[in-house]
Amino acid sequence: MDKQLIHQFIINALTEDVGDGDHTSLSTIPAGTTGKAKLLVKDNGVLAGVELSIEIFAIVDPQLKVNVLINDGAQVKVGDIVLEVEGSTHSILKAERLVLNCMQRMSGIATITHEVVDVLKGTNTKVLDTRKTTPGLRYLEKWAVKIGGGVNHRFGLYDMILIKDNHVDYSGGIANAINNAKQYLADTGRKLDIEIEVRNLEELEQVLSTGGVQRILLDNFKFDVLKQAVAMIEGRYITEASGGITIENVRDYADCGVDYVSMGALTHSVKSLDLSLKAVKQ
Repeated sequence: MDKQLIHQFIINALTEDVGDGDHTSLSTIPAGTTGKAKLLVKDNGVLAGVELSIEIFAIVDPQLKVNVLINDGAQVKVGDIVLEVEGSTHSILKAERLVLNCMQRMSGIATITHEVVDVLKGTNTKVLDTRKTTPGLRYLEKWAVKIGGGVNHRFGLYDMILIKDNHVDYSGGIANAINNAKQYLADTGRKLDIEIEVRNLEELEQVLSTGGVQRILLDNFKFDVLKQAVAMIEGRYITEASGGITIENVRDYADCGVDYVSMGALTHSVKSLDLSLKAVKQ
């Protein structure tokens, strides 16, 4: 966990939510009131965001006591209790929505990722996430993919050169794009992998003729053509398939022999896992 990044996220999120005060809690609950709450699971799935929730509670109020009963990555079912938190009721209520929003989304992502990983068992193919993430939440969403058993692709534009169709078209062709990228790395002294997207077997042949990349992204290939492409590459480069991949067809893509499948659906259209923070009456 990148604590600096996480703490900044929490502070920004609390500022957005709390503003100049949680006036509902301040007006209805006497100052100094203490209490206890439990985080309940209302859905079946894979849990994610527990470690994050501990940081949220600590930043809201270091005096809050958190007792974790179920950790990140665990399979949970309706009725399970994830954690208990005890201390100032004002603080518990201030943290409640941020904890739930983050954990529900992260758990939803971890759940679908885990389901895809299960489908891929018995193959040599792994599932990747993409940059199709919620602005400001990318770190959390990619963290959840890892918890679910998936693999993080590049985090942003800065940690890999990924030459896609627009780059190829703007640079005047595949050979130009690859050679320009290699020259850029030589000029700047950066050590970044180069991946290039191809749209058909003709473009793949151009990449194989040019060389100088580490990974080839086979985008929107039909299964028979994808198998052909993998055979042409002959293991010389890491292969990745993308475009319209779902949990229903991901095994078919894996059976074509690619090393990775990338799925934007892991993060851009996931259903959150239902969780709830409930006061424990004393």
